[in-house]
Amino acid sequence: MDTIPRRARIEDVAREAGVARSTAALALRDSPRLRAETRAAVHAAATRLHYVYDRSAAQMRSGKSYTIGLLVCEITNPFYAELTAGVEAALDAAGYVTIMANTAESTVRQRRMLERFREQPVDGLIWMPAAGTPASLVDELDAWGVPHATLGRGFRRGAHAGCDNRAGMVLATRHLVALGHRRIAFLGGSAKSSVSVGRLAGYGAAMAEAELAPQHLTCRTDIGEASAIGAALPKDGPTALVCFNDSVAFGAMLGLMRAGRRPGQDVAVTGFDDIRESAAWTPALTTVRTAPAEMGMAAARVLLARIADPAAPPCREILAPQLIIRESCGAVP
Repeated sequence: MDTIPRRARIEDVAREAGVARSTAALALRDSPRLRAETRAAVHAAATRLHYVYDRSAAQMRSGKSYTIGLLVCEITNPFYAELTAGVEAALDAAGYVTIMANTAESTVRQRRMLERFREQPVDGLIWMPAAGTPASLVDELDAWGVPHATLGRGFRRGAHAGCDNRAGMVLATRHLVALGHRRIAFLGGSAKSSVSVGRLAGYGAAMAEAELAPQHLTCRTDIGEASAIGAALPKDGPTALVCFNDSVAFGAMLGLMRAGRRPGQDVAVTGFDDIRESAAWTPALTTVRTAPAEMGMAAARVLLARIADPAAPPCREILAPQLIIRESCGAVP
């Protein structure tokens, strides 16, 4: 009867390389305490024997898995792809592997994924709260003893990295007012989160400052849904749309063009986030830059600080937004 071949152990690697077991262990961890020739000999022996590092055993010895859970809320949104890339780059440089899961804006699925991360167990957690998440979940995660930080969306307490959404929307709305627009509508922001609350507050503050009446056209972050609203805008309706994010702005411009109206000329449009496609869109999108990759790196820094010293006050990094003016608002020919 065929038998399953025994998996090579570190003792086998040490014997093959002609070194002590402790030396083989140090070499496989690339310890600088050993000569380069010794490390190379041990790695060559491990390759010949098809040795696979036993991470579960190492975790039992050190108490660390060197993995971080990353929980996103809308994986299909290009903004979150850039955000995730920033998180992974920073954590990889620090020696951690990222395990990602998507809640799809479901608090039920979010709960399930958080519990799975806890069971792994991960050394830390970066999460973007799904719409409707209660602030009490922060206390529960604290009680679990898992270092964690929120990213993009967050609460008034706890480790966090994000953008000043209110200030960013004030910039965009004031710019449209300065261009002479008086009928400016906010498009999007149907999901209730700290981001939508902040952006709506910024829009409302700028409109009140200009003594203009606000108008909120709700829709999900969905290009098709935003396109339908853009196509149905009446000719005597808003002359400018300040959109919740770039995806909503893309949809609005497609709808306007389908209705025979020119974004940037007949109706001004601004976005929020400045994802990569914004500059390449036609017309190029005026938007608020939040630097998602940098925000992701900031979240990694905040979490790593939490892991290093759980007793210290939680760090919070809030990135300043920047208005990027392009053709879609009509200010650039």
